[in-house]
Amino acid sequence: MPPAARRPRRYDPAKTGVALVAQVRHVLDASRDLDAKALAGPSGLPGWNVHQLLVHIARQIEAVPDVLERAAPGKADLDLARWARSTVTIADRLDEDTREAAAGTGSALARLEEAAGQLEAVLDKAVDPDRLIAITLGSMRSTDFLVTRLVELVVHSDDLATATGVAVPLDRQAVAAVVRLLADALADKAPGNSVEVRVPPYAAVQCVPGPRHTRGTPPNVVETAPLTWIRLATGRTTWAAALDSAAVSASGERADLGSYLPVLG
Repeated sequence: MPPAARRPRRYDPAKTGVALVAQVRHVLDASRDLDAKALAGPSGLPGWNVHQLLVHIARQIEAVPDVLERAAPGKADLDLARWARSTVTIADRLDEDTREAAAGTGSALARLEEAAGQLEAVLDKAVDPDRLIAITLGSMRSTDFLVTRLVELVVHSDDLATATGVAVPLDRQAVAAVVRLLADALADKAPGNSVEVRVPPYAAVQCVPGPRHTRGTPPNVVETAPLTWIRLATGRTTWAAALDSAAVSASGERADLGSYLPVLG
């Protein structure tokens, strides 16, 4: 019997908006400490320096007022799990657009500051649970789109901290939302009930085809910390590396997620 369809998770729009603004401010604060040498240094993302990374982050923030200005679609056809798994289809386009935008941006910090102001100016519209918006990948609720911006901000905040050594705090509510979205995307990618993936204190999902447990401790359990899960789910680290460093624990013959990771893209 196939696993039952999972009900899409809902996120509190007000909390999402507050978390997004907070994470944008954390990126801004960290960016003010970067000199020209740091901006020219590698970002850790293929072919991008830190300046390009910051411009990419700015463009993810700018996307909120941009989509709100477009004509609203009649219905939503894109949920968060499918968004996560579909981003790979536009990766080349995003790379090209980012390089072009970065080449035309004199100050990434100034662009980030302007984007932050634009975001806060439209946030009341963006958290409207009835508003639909159209993006490249399809149409979705505006409130769900804000959650995708949390993914972009949290993941790239971690990239920025890793690349520069400058601390970039991660808002707790933002991390919680990103962990849950990526866990749900894994369950969507590998539907089943034979493995339980736990990311305390934020998420626990069942996935991977195979025998289903009915009570007690599942025979196959994977557990890891929130930031490790985010790095695994977005390809910042590999399953093998996480196991070798004991950053993830896996018990049971089916508790190998290597073939299902990353889930973003």
